[in-house]
Amino acid sequence: MLIAKETVHEKHDGETSWVKDYFSEVGRSRKKGTAQRLAPAACFQNLRSFSERIPIGHAQLFRESDTCSKLSRPIPPDHHLLTQTKSTRVFSMNGTSISGKTSLDAADYDPIEHLNHLFPHPSTVTSISRVSDTLQTHKNDLAVEISSLEVAQAYGPDSSLERMQSAQAELAQLFRKIETVRSRAIQTEQNITSMTADIKRLDGTKRNLTLSMTALKRLQMLTTAYEQLRGLAKTRQYRDCASLLQAVLQLMKHFNSYRSIEQIATLSRGVSELQRELLEQVCEDFEIAFAKGEVAQRRGTLVEACLVMDALGDMARTRLMNWYVNTELREYRQVFRGNDEAGNLDNIGRRYAWFKRMLKTHEDEHAVIFPAHWRANELLAMAFCDGTRDDFKGILERSMRKTDGQKIDVNLLLSCLQETLDFEHGLERRFANEPRASIDTLSSSDDRASNFHGSISTAFEPYLSLWVESQDKQLATMIPKYRNQPLLPEDEEFSTQAVISSAIELFHFYKLTLSQCAKLSTSDRLLDLSKTLAKYLDEYAQQVLLHILQRAGPQGPPIQDVILVLNTADFWSTNTTQLEENIKKRIDNDLVGKVDLSSQADAFLGVASAAVLTLVRNVEIACEGSWREMRNTGWSTMETVGDQSSYVGELLSSVNGKAEEILGLLVKQQYARAFCDNLVDHLVNAYISNIVQCRPVSEVGAEQMLLDKYVLIKAFENLLSYHNKSFSTPHAAPAGYVKRVNQTMNRIDPLLKTLQVRPSPPEGLVQAYLIHIADRSDTNFRKILDLKGVRKADQGHLVELFGIHREGNLSDKLVQQSPLLTPLMATTGLGSSGLGAINASTALTSASSAMPGLPSKFDATSLGEKLLSAARDLGQGTGPGGIAGTEKATMNENLKNFGKFFRRDIGGFGARFGKRDDSADGQR
Repeated sequence: MLIAKETVHEKHDGETSWVKDYFSEVGRSRKKGTAQRLAPAACFQNLRSFSERIPIGHAQLFRESDTCSKLSRPIPPDHHLLTQTKSTRVFSMNGTSISGKTSLDAADYDPIEHLNHLFPHPSTVTSISRVSDTLQTHKNDLAVEISSLEVAQAYGPDSSLERMQSAQAELAQLFRKIETVRSRAIQTEQNITSMTADIKRLDGTKRNLTLSMTALKRLQMLTTAYEQLRGLAKTRQYRDCASLLQAVLQLMKHFNSYRSIEQIATLSRGVSELQRELLEQVCEDFEIAFAKGEVAQRRGTLVEACLVMDALGDMARTRLMNWYVNTELREYRQVFRGNDEAGNLDNIGRRYAWFKRMLKTHEDEHAVIFPAHWRANELLAMAFCDGTRDDFKGILERSMRKTDGQKIDVNLLLSCLQETLDFEHGLERRFANEPRASIDTLSSSDDRASNFHGSISTAFEPYLSLWVESQDKQLATMIPKYRNQPLLPEDEEFSTQAVISSAIELFHFYKLTLSQCAKLSTSDRLLDLSKTLAKYLDEYAQQVLLHILQRAGPQGPPIQDVILVLNTADFWSTNTTQLEENIKKRIDNDLVGKVDLSSQADAFLGVASAAVLTLVRNVEIACEGSWREMRNTGWSTMETVGDQSSYVGELLSSVNGKAEEILGLLVKQQYARAFCDNLVDHLVNAYISNIVQCRPVSEVGAEQMLLDKYVLIKAFENLLSYHNKSFSTPHAAPAGYVKRVNQTMNRIDPLLKTLQVRPSPPEGLVQAYLIHIADRSDTNFRKILDLKGVRKADQGHLVELFGIHREGNLSDKLVQQSPLLTPLMATTGLGSSGLGAINASTALTSASSAMPGLPSKFDATSLGEKLLSAARDLGQGTGPGGIAGTEKATMNENLKNFGKFFRRDIGGFGARFGKRDDSADGQR
């Protein structure tokens, strides 16, 4: 086969281009579904006109349309054209089969390749005219055939119109059949109805006859029972009346729908009238029996009469019981309401005694009359409680409105309230299966709902504020008494776990007061009481416990007294938290958030902190002789360094002796640890203070002091071993405590290491200062020079040199003021000053971060002043709310702050301060 070349002459370029465009358009039209519309007429007409212009000897293009590919008759073979069946097979002019891209059904159909297959040689182009004629003839035949097929399809026996007409006819026939079936069904139903009409009439007649017989029988029974009931009522045969009345009322219900009948309506009115007569007759019998005192003689009749009232229904029973209750309580109301003397609060016991007598009379004489399910005794009690409550409300209101100055006696009010609660409690036990919990215990279970709980006592609730005020006054008198009484009773010996006796007494008072108030009211009155209790917890901490620490003078109170204060503060810190939880369990849910005693617990922790520092002060006093010996040592003339100075042994002997005594009295590990931490901290402060007072200090003296410090570290690390000495094997010091001791003692190192450097050459001293002290202060640098004994005349050059070197490489690492040197030598006589000049908050929290240069002594006599001073300091740091309006409030607030500091410090020990943690004890 030959492929069409692009070497056609230029004059035929337009024609060749037209052929390509034509067959390309045919191909596109086929893909778009329009090829049938282009062929065959247009196809063959264009081919004929084109064949006359195509040059001989050149391969031209030809594309067969889709219609040509579907020819039912083959083109005559003498034209050597192509034959295509419905399978779209393609042949060349020489009759060979072709496929692939020349297939008209192929997705990648190529018209140029197809033409090359149809006309493989230039000589075959001359047959285009004959092929065109043949194809035109064949096309016409196909058109005729298509037209005939369309006509046959449209008007043949299977045409759509005929099928539609046939379907309509069948549908009409189906409707006719349905109508026939419906007509037959109606006819059948009519036949069946006609056949069963007589049976239905018979059934209806039978049913009506049965109902009529039943109604007549019931009417007969009702009439008979009614007549019998009238006779029995006249003769007061109440037992038979009760059963017969129930039958009459039950039968009468069946005739409610027949009341339009005159006879039935008359009978119904007669029954209602008989009910009313029976009710009045029974009430009359009761009134006569009680009025004449013939209850015992007529008891049987009255018992049977109650059966009639039961049959008459709830309204009749309620009327009789209201009459009985009013009759029984008439005397009570006359006596206690009409007489001011008998009705006042003083005679509240007479009210309850009268009711108890009346109730006993009821149970002995009247209880058997009334059926048990009427609960006549309980109705009497409820009516008595309601009336008594109203009486008390009126009495209390009149008492509050008095203008003569005589108000309600609070003791009388409380006595009446307590007696009322006891009375209610007795009623509950009498009429209920389970008794109400006692009001005198904090551990009482929740009260169950009861008819009598609060039935009378609610009248007192609006006036419980008077009772709360009385508790306030009583507590106000107790605190001064506790302040002056002995810590322990005379017959009680001291023990390491003992608590001040006043704390136990106050705790029991709180317990009883809270339990009583919780039973009286769980609303605002209980909240008011909680605030009162909180107020006097603060008073007890300030006026009693702190007073004990202050009253013994500069030497401080005895160690045993301090231990008692510490144990008591710990006792109240724990129980205050439990007291808060107990109140929250009892108070109304909407008031739970207003109950807060955490500040009181913190205040007691503050007292515990002060007690620990008082114990530390006791050790400091014992060390005064050792510090005096240190100050008397010639540190400026020392030439050699020894193992330890002479004062060290005496100091350790004093510290160990006192620490052993004190730690042996401390029960809880937390307090022992707090004592040791504070003791080490204060001893370090004292050591620094005495170094200042030992000036001038030579380089050898500073080196000896540094060696002494290492000896003290080893000794201080073993202080905790004096606690719990009952253990058979010694416990190693806790790692946290050892680390704390080393950190505290190492604060001395920068000072001593700087003092070890000689002033000549001066650059060495300046560099040592910048490395160890590391601040930019000229004043602090002069302090070092004073401690070394450098003359004033020689200090100017050193200070100038210091100013030059501090701007060097270490400039960015220097602070403005050293926390070690800044407090030192600020005032004269530093060595002899006590803790009176110390900031109290720093002293009380020195276990966490005390300033090393501050004086170390704690003077219990000035504790109150220190607390006030610290409160002012804290107030300046916290804004206007930091300072309380009065001195007492200021001290209390400061105690709370100290407690928070102490709690935070002890929190690092692994347990909350004041609560034993045995697992933590073993690790520390």
